[in-house]
Amino acid sequence: MTTGASPTWEQRWHPLREEWVILAAHRQHRPWIGATHAPAATPRPTYVADCTFCPGNTRVSGAKNPAYTSTFVFDNDHPCVGDRAAEPAPSRSPLHRAMRANGIARVICFSPRHDLTLAEMDVDGITSVVRVWQDQMRELATYADIRHVLLFENKGELVGVSNPHPHGQLYATNFVWKTVEVELNAMRKHRAATGRGLFEDLIAAEREDGRRVLFEDEHAIAFVPYFARYAYEVYIAPKRRVPRVDGLTDAEATSLARALKDVTVRFDNLWSTSFPYVMPLHQAPLDGSGDADFHFFVGFLPPLRQPNLLKFLAGPEIGGGNFLSDTSPEDKAAELRAQSTTHWRAAAQAPGDAGRSA
Repeated sequence: MTTGASPTWEQRWHPLREEWVILAAHRQHRPWIGATHAPAATPRPTYVADCTFCPGNTRVSGAKNPAYTSTFVFDNDHPCVGDRAAEPAPSRSPLHRAMRANGIARVICFSPRHDLTLAEMDVDGITSVVRVWQDQMRELATYADIRHVLLFENKGELVGVSNPHPHGQLYATNFVWKTVEVELNAMRKHRAATGRGLFEDLIAAEREDGRRVLFEDEHAIAFVPYFARYAYEVYIAPKRRVPRVDGLTDAEATSLARALKDVTVRFDNLWSTSFPYVMPLHQAPLDGSGDADFHFFVGFLPPLRQPNLLKFLAGPEIGGGNFLSDTSPEDKAAELRAQSTTHWRAAAQAPGDAGRSA
């Protein structure tokens, strides 16, 4: 598929969402005089006195952060769900249905440093984050009214992050998030039809093709999916099927950390900037209903398709309900594969051999 002037119209089936993605990669080079974004070039300080996430500082709730030295978890001061949600008032119409949005919301600061993103953390530091994810899952599994845990990171002003201190969040809820419901249904149908796991088959197909694989070791793999909706969309998954992140062995957790490091460094190295993205962890409900079929994975949904140009969701996506991709997954994977796995800031400070993983 070319990205030049020749039209390239194609639909690709997204088996996890059971929908078609429209590819029109030639649109990446269409004239653009609309809104653009200038990437930030100024590095942040290691500590900010009025940052509510930095060690020793006071949060909006009045609670004071400890002088933490590694990953720090606290209850969100502005939770989207609460543990004391009231029952909604009844409605006269059967079409007006409501139920409690009950649950727990927490913030996970990756590091005490205000400037240290996953891309610039070492593998040991990222492994500590993965261990915290696992610990949180094991604790939350003991709550009878928690059905699902959504772990995610919103990185960068472009995705609406309210505090630039590198952090993730978790929403542990009395309901299962829609994306997981759709994916679990697709995985169940695939196993019923083939006797095989859907995500295992996706991994096998990506390994056989090879062009979109960014990282692979004994336990984990990272790739731009064949049916990517966003320009630089990436999946990271353990090769062995586990339903949730807490099912990873120690070796698999370390491999996941290596893959996270590899992918986030490649993102930053694309344009020598701190690359924005939304990073959700896709995992099965806690009640065991999806354990036989669901394959845990991490997804990256970056909003940029050029250094200063967003992927806007407009008529096709919001109005029509189908994603229209302006880029080719193979071309974007090639760009990421070409990047060094040494972060550009580190390379600038200590020039030398910058290895590659794929």
